[in-house]
Amino acid sequence: MTENLRTQDTDNLVAIADQFALQGKVTAVQSFGSGNINDTFLVTLDSPGEKHFVLQRINTQVFHQPQLIMQNMRTFTEHIHERLQRTPLSRRWEVPRVLLTKDAQDHWRDADNSFWRAISFIEGSQSFDTMDNQEHAQEIGYALGMFHNLISDLPPEKLADTLEGFHITPVYLQHYDEVLTKTTPRQSPEVNYCLQFVSDRQVWAHVLENAKATGDLPLRLMHGDPKINNVMFDTATQQAVSVVDLDTVKPGLVHYDIGDCLRSGCNRAGEETEQWESVHFDTDLCQGILQGYLSVAKAFLTENDYAYIYDAIRLLAFELGVRFFADYLAGNVYFKVKHPEHNLARALVQFKLTESIESQETTIRNIIQDMK
Repeated sequence: MTENLRTQDTDNLVAIADQFALQGKVTAVQSFGSGNINDTFLVTLDSPGEKHFVLQRINTQVFHQPQLIMQNMRTFTEHIHERLQRTPLSRRWEVPRVLLTKDAQDHWRDADNSFWRAISFIEGSQSFDTMDNQEHAQEIGYALGMFHNLISDLPPEKLADTLEGFHITPVYLQHYDEVLTKTTPRQSPEVNYCLQFVSDRQVWAHVLENAKATGDLPLRLMHGDPKINNVMFDTATQQAVSVVDLDTVKPGLVHYDIGDCLRSGCNRAGEETEQWESVHFDTDLCQGILQGYLSVAKAFLTENDYAYIYDAIRLLAFELGVRFFADYLAGNVYFKVKHPEHNLARALVQFKLTESIESQETTIRNIIQDMK
C-alpha cells in the first residue's frame, strides 16, 4: 500500500466508498488482495442485498488514462452479460460489474484528484496463489478459456489499448537496454546470472510479435494478467466461477494470456518464493490447465495457435523476469517491493522457471500435440 494511503484515515475511505454505495450504509472498509499495482479495499454494507463491493484507487502512474479502462470494462462486461443471457451456462459463472456513483459516473475523483472506482464482489468465492492438483489446474484453464470464449466475438477495435506495449516482449527488452545504459549494476553472482540470462535470449524473444506481424497469429482480445490468483473459485463447489482484475483487457494475442497463466500456475513454489534455485515447471499441472482451457477454447483456436503455445509458455516466464530485473536495476519504480532486493529475487524465480521450461520442451510440446 502506498505511503499516503496509510496515513489516510478510515473516515476518508468510508466517505469515498459512500459515493458508490447506492444501497445500504458503509459499515467497514478494509485492505483487500495482494495486487502489485492498484490500492484495493473490500467495502462492507448493511444492505439486505449485496453485502460487499470492491473499491480501488487506480494507479495513474501505470494507467495514464484510467477513464479508458472504465470505458473498456463497461464495453466488454456488458457484452459478456448479454452473451450469458442469450446462452446461459450449465454452471455458475460471474463477471464483475462496474458500479456507478450517485451521479451515475463510473469513477470518482477525490480532493487529491485520485481516481477511484468500484466493482461488484464475487460472493462465496476465494482465490489461490498456487495450485495443488490437476483438478484445480483444469478449473484454472477452464476459467481462462471461458473468459476468452465470451469475448472472442467482440471485435478488438471496440476496446482502447490502455497500456501500449504491455505484454510485447521486444518493448520490455528495449526498456531493459535503456535502463542498462543508464545504470551500473551492483556486481553479484545473482546479478551476473540475470545479465547473462537476458543476453542469451534477446533474439528469440521476438517470436510472438513476429508471428503477429506475419499474420500467423491474429489480433484478439486478451485479459492481460491471468495469474492464477485472478481466478475466483466457488467456496462450496471448488469450481472456477470468475476471472477478475480486468484493467488490462485489451487488443493483443491470447498467447500472452496462455503463457502467463501456465507460467504462474505451474510453479508450485509461487512467484514470491525465496528458494529460487528449487523453482520447477510442473508438467502435470501444465497438462491440467491446457485440458481445461482447450475444452472451451477449441471453438476459436486455429492450427497456428497450437504451434505457438510452447513458445508462449517459455516467453512469458522470460518476459516477466526481464520486467522484474529491469525494475530492480532502475531502482524499483514500477512494482511494489518489500525490500530493495525484492525485484531481483522475483527475476531469479522467473529465469529459473524459464530454464525449467526449456529443459522440458519435448514433454510440453507432446502434451500440446496430444490435445489437438
